[in-house]
Amino acid sequence: MNTFRNKVVVLTGASSGIGKALALQLADQGAKLVLAARDLTKLQETEALCVKKGAQTHVVSLDVSVREACSALIRETIETFGQLDVLINNAGVTMWARFDEITAPETLLRLMEVNFWGSVWCTYYALPHLKQSKGRVVGVASLTGKTGVPTRSIYAATKHAMAGFFDSLRIELAESGVDITMIYPGFVQSEIRGRAIGPDGKAIGDSPVKEREVMTAEACARQILVATAARKRELVMTTRGKLGLWIKLIAPRLVDNIARKAIETGK
Repeated sequence: MNTFRNKVVVLTGASSGIGKALALQLADQGAKLVLAARDLTKLQETEALCVKKGAQTHVVSLDVSVREACSALIRETIETFGQLDVLINNAGVTMWARFDEITAPETLLRLMEVNFWGSVWCTYYALPHLKQSKGRVVGVASLTGKTGVPTRSIYAATKHAMAGFFDSLRIELAESGVDITMIYPGFVQSEIRGRAIGPDGKAIGDSPVKEREVMTAEACARQILVATAARKRELVMTTRGKLGLWIKLIAPRLVDNIARKAIETGK
């Protein structure tokens, strides 16, 4: 059975990376797609590929940090398709910088506004419709939402905030029929890495992570959709990621040292 056929899916961050891969795979499965992101040109490129696969689509260019824009996104979804079945909170920005070397503190607010509040606002406005459809909410976080990583302190804070919000909301919605799936990928090959913000608030243009440690966006998207279809509580990706979290339970200092050395050596 195809879980997503004729289901209306709102997908933020759909213009590139994981979001684009999700859009294409959902199109293959017959979903009706509302594709949202800031970059309208790239968003339309994603839409064109989805339409070629036969998908019904609607595009919304927005900044998820703006509450009114999130409200409009959900309103347009209902006006276009009449229902909402799945919300995938995927939009995000990332940062590589030691906290004590940051010279553009306004950037810290930007990360929280997009990564955390963007997910909160989209979920807030989507929830009444998801209750009607007994739908699904997906939060695409990161392994940094489970454990600390040096040079990722603010990014990790936003993902920990996402985890706390969605884990609490899951309990609140236990009798509603709405399921929440949290996703914790490791490093993924995506444009977000090249657009990562440095300590001066500008894009660094290159990720310090070695390519051999990076999952493809397509592989990540496949796992996300399997977990979403199964209404799983959460998905922690890669054996290495799962092992690290288990070790952290009994030897947290060891995991801290491994994370520090990995960043120092660029592994």
